[in-house]
Amino acid sequence: MSPEGGGGMSAEGSGMSGGVSAGLTVTHRRYVPYGHAHYAGDLVDGAYALGLFGDVATEVCIRLDGDEGLFASYSDVQFRAPVRAGDVVEATATVTRVGTRSRTLEFSCVVVCRGSGGSSARVLDPPVVAVTAVGTVVVP
Repeated sequence: MSPEGGGGMSAEGSGMSGGVSAGLTVTHRRYVPYGHAHYAGDLVDGAYALGLFGDVATEVCIRLDGDEGLFASYSDVQFRAPVRAGDVVEATATVTRVGTRSRTLEFSCVVVCRGSGGSSARVLDPPVVAVTAVGTVVVP
């Protein structure tokens, strides 16, 4: 976890120094706190993953354009597997199209460690794809 408490973060591809281009990928890793569980079996709502997508989209905009940008829309969201409190997830955004002021991003949220109750968890190999989406952000 970073000193700021924002979770693990990484980015690949060109950013501001290399110009605006498709292919930039940003990933954040987070522990899912039990305070976010809303349903039986410690399930968290799908909005949790969408919030993570907003965070990685913000970093993409900062890296590409030097501005946080604004999330304009989702064109597709697929909930494929549950996310539970105690899990460790990775949210990733990859730039697939760059317009004059808009950028199209592909998102994924994967469970890399599954909480097993109490203080135990297990690493998932391979990780489980929980949520995928396609979205559009705009920058000034």
